[in-house]
Amino acid sequence: MSTIRQHVTNPAVNAAANAAEPILRKQNEQNNTPGYSEDPSITTDVSNPGNNKALAADPGGEMMHALTWNGSNSVKLVETNKPKIIDPRDVVVKVTGSTICGSDLHLYHGSVPQLQNGDILGHEFCGVIDSVGPAVTGLAPGERVVASFQIACGTCSYCKEGLSSMCDRTGSSEVQNMLLGPRIAGCFGYSHLTGGFAGGQAEYVRVPYGDVNLLKLPDDVPDEKGLYLSDVLPTSYHCVHDTGVYKGNTVAIWGLGPIGLFCAIWAFKAGASRVIGIDNNWRLDYAKARVPKLELLNFSEVKSGKGVTGTLLEMVPGGVDVALECAAGEYPKGWLHKAELALGLETDTSEILNEMVMSVRKFGRVGITGVYAGFTNHFNIGAVMQRGIRLIGNGQAPVHKYWKEILAMIQTGEIDPTVMLTHRLSLEDAPAIYTKFNNREEGIVKPFIQTKFSHPPAAGTPPLTRFEE
Repeated sequence: MSTIRQHVTNPAVNAAANAAEPILRKQNEQNNTPGYSEDPSITTDVSNPGNNKALAADPGGEMMHALTWNGSNSVKLVETNKPKIIDPRDVVVKVTGSTICGSDLHLYHGSVPQLQNGDILGHEFCGVIDSVGPAVTGLAPGERVVASFQIACGTCSYCKEGLSSMCDRTGSSEVQNMLLGPRIAGCFGYSHLTGGFAGGQAEYVRVPYGDVNLLKLPDDVPDEKGLYLSDVLPTSYHCVHDTGVYKGNTVAIWGLGPIGLFCAIWAFKAGASRVIGIDNNWRLDYAKARVPKLELLNFSEVKSGKGVTGTLLEMVPGGVDVALECAAGEYPKGWLHKAELALGLETDTSEILNEMVMSVRKFGRVGITGVYAGFTNHFNIGAVMQRGIRLIGNGQAPVHKYWKEILAMIQTGEIDPTVMLTHRLSLEDAPAIYTKFNNREEGIVKPFIQTKFSHPPAAGTPPLTRFEE
């Protein structure tokens, strides 16, 4: 039997964010107020080409299947228009592989503001180039590529530093400017808070700045390995190295999904002496089988009154050197946070963060990679200040900084992304996939989701499994 994590959302928060966006934009235009960030240099807020056919739909009338968000805990497979080239450096990719991520569940639950009905989901995908815009260089139809989950321009100051996720020129949300400060890069399939770009759980995707945001896949790297350069591999690598895991460190990881699993792998490669993974149910055994040196802590079995922090301090007296957050802030444990989330008084719970702050040594490091959307209450800021805790928001990982380096590791066999690959599934079954993944059923850790354009399964990878709702 699966353990279903409790999440609490307030649909009014999403509705308010969508209502606020045009008001904020109009105010900025009327007052000639300079924005926190540059205006986007590409066409944004085209989250489904079928919703704006004149602007975004293939002129030949070709249709495609895609997965859309239709309210909290509701997704649908629909037929909609194939996208077309809009901006000169756009590329249209024929999708041969996508996947579902734990952060997609935040959208599924409605926890991320500025979702709209009909938005095409999915921020991780690979495929074959279908067409290229007139200003695209270095890419041609028929080439195999993987997309970065973020959309970078390649020329702003952040992109020049390799910090592609912080691109100044591809986001468009005024709500994000108001809530979070100067906005970050746009992302595929992740609400209008991140630019309103159609995602990769579809048969075709428009990729802005395609010659920046697509990486060619060599023949010796099958889709089942190359796909995960889109997010999981760079995100976990960034979490470990941005937070700072060094030789001899003890590390605790909250959440043993794909990101947490690979954080353990990268942490040991960085020289960690001990890594402790915190989760519950079958994911603990799955991680242990693939990372034998990993120590486990089942948070559902800790002794009453001791909690995760007390148990960790018994395992590592004085506290761990590094704590890595690979879970997210939408899963409350106590009644107070459940109530505050339900009432819209906070967007995220601080419970995991407080466990981490209290579990690291003095001057320890806490890295946050799990998604947090806005504000939280009851955070133990006193412990951070008094004990000198380094609280590090890892941000959305800058994929472009790492993906060539990690691709080389895949080619040499230094790492094998398929250690997290449990299922090959079909886009046709995507609504059922979301239900089962959300409920942690069928042992799904990381699937490969095929389309009608996919290649046959690579040697040693799972055969197709079909799910029906």
